[in-house]
Amino acid sequence: MGSRVCFLTIAVVALTVAVAVTAEAQSVAGCAVFPANNIWNAPVDKLPVDANSDHYVATIGATRPAHPDFGSGLWNGGPIGIPFIDVPGTQPKVAVTFDYDSESDHGGYPVPPDAPIEGGAASGGDRHVLVVDRDHCVLYELFAAYPQSNGSWHAGSGAIFDLKSNALRPATWTSADAAGLPILPGLLRYDDVAAGEIQHALRFTAPQTRNTYIWPARHEASDLTAVNFPPMGQRFRLKAGLDISGYSPPVQVILRGLKKYGMILADNGSSWYIGGAPDDRWDNDALHQITQLRGSDFEAVDESSLRVQPDSAAVRSTAAPAVSAVVNAGSFAPGAIAPGEILTIFGSGFNADAKVTFGDTAGMVIYASPGQINPGQINVVAPYEIDGKASTSMTVDIDGVLTAPQTLSVAAAAPGIFIVLNQDYSANSAARPAVAGSVLILYATGEGQTKPAGVDGKVATGAVASLPKPLLPVSATVGGKTAGVMYAGAAPGYIAGLMQINLRLPGIASGSSPLVLNIGGFTTTVSVAIR
Repeated sequence: MGSRVCFLTIAVVALTVAVAVTAEAQSVAGCAVFPANNIWNAPVDKLPVDANSDHYVATIGATRPAHPDFGSGLWNGGPIGIPFIDVPGTQPKVAVTFDYDSESDHGGYPVPPDAPIEGGAASGGDRHVLVVDRDHCVLYELFAAYPQSNGSWHAGSGAIFDLKSNALRPATWTSADAAGLPILPGLLRYDDVAAGEIQHALRFTAPQTRNTYIWPARHEASDLTAVNFPPMGQRFRLKAGLDISGYSPPVQVILRGLKKYGMILADNGSSWYIGGAPDDRWDNDALHQITQLRGSDFEAVDESSLRVQPDSAAVRSTAAPAVSAVVNAGSFAPGAIAPGEILTIFGSGFNADAKVTFGDTAGMVIYASPGQINPGQINVVAPYEIDGKASTSMTVDIDGVLTAPQTLSVAAAAPGIFIVLNQDYSANSAARPAVAGSVLILYATGEGQTKPAGVDGKVATGAVASLPKPLLPVSATVGGKTAGVMYAGAAPGYIAGLMQINLRLPGIASGSSPLVLNIGGFTTTVSVAIR
């Protein structure tokens, strides 16, 4: 009896308990604003000063004041700042035409008829429109956006960003901002300050920029070639030694954020204009204190050391990665590992490009902390090459930085169960108990070496009779009574290391009963509900 239950679903179910405690650096409408290792969410307080810092500050204006380009109330009839709105995933998408069509994203934008426009409906300014699809965590941004009488919109340019991804726009493409960057992550939001800590970079403008861009920007907007003008994407921060004790507590929160995370040059405009979202809770008098800052209080930062890939906003870890635990991904039990076992590694300093080796052999990484779920977790399949060894040395490689080696004992088997399904493929639970005498379907790992021999990463295909089966005998009991093993082998359609076991339940009393899976004398136990 086969099953088509998705392995990815099984993995998520099994990992739920472990990942529930993780918080994201910044979020909007329940969506993390890009992964935790995104450049917008990276602190830069420890990075070196850019060699051209003094020139950049001078051309932007060393004596010019900083300005909070956001606040409460209205100015010229429009909100002060760049507004955004969140919508459900069911929000209808409308057609948008573009002036910069070849550098804009197409496919429709879920812009509601009452979407707020920067500067208000009558504005002649940048007229940004920002929309977050809160169900799919996708960001839609428009520049120079005008609603049309037929329900469509016309805009200068438009960009769509998957908030779960670190992907940058194509090189040389603009966005709704001149630098080709998203706007939303660089906006100062009232909730940032209310939380007592800003955990992301801000967006700002300068009157003149150079005709080039640097990572993470993707686009330039200037004809100037002199190197004293800053490029698009240049990061700045407030100088660490600046005394901020005389500012009001909310403004101190902002200034601490500017010291730690800084701000990214994203557009041409007025000197040191810092972007934010309008909010009636802002105290404009308090925000006005920011104008006491001068350009000379800032310095340009060299963040090139953080770049991992030119087309990705992911940053290189600045802290040495470390492993805190290695457990069976099905049972979360520590102990000896088996060939082909799916493991969960917990630790710190991980990222989505993690590599794991066992001795000299790479394990197959099937999940590596993309930031949305758990930035301290890796799921990897132990290679079959460790079969027959007493132990193996495991290391995690994060951008060339290795964790301390972990010596792991190796066993012939180390079973752990991901999930138990009833005969109708529903997850077994007190609310959905199995019928005595019916079939249970187990998805597990840690069966050890197989026949034919396991091949790392190979997907189980073909006739069931030809699929890899454990070399060790498989048996099971439920409530102390023997359950008939109808099938025990590779899960059809999935990678080596995921095992499927079909059991015929014995006649036992209703209620919760222990199910013991035994593979060659190595056991794991879960509870199943019977009626």
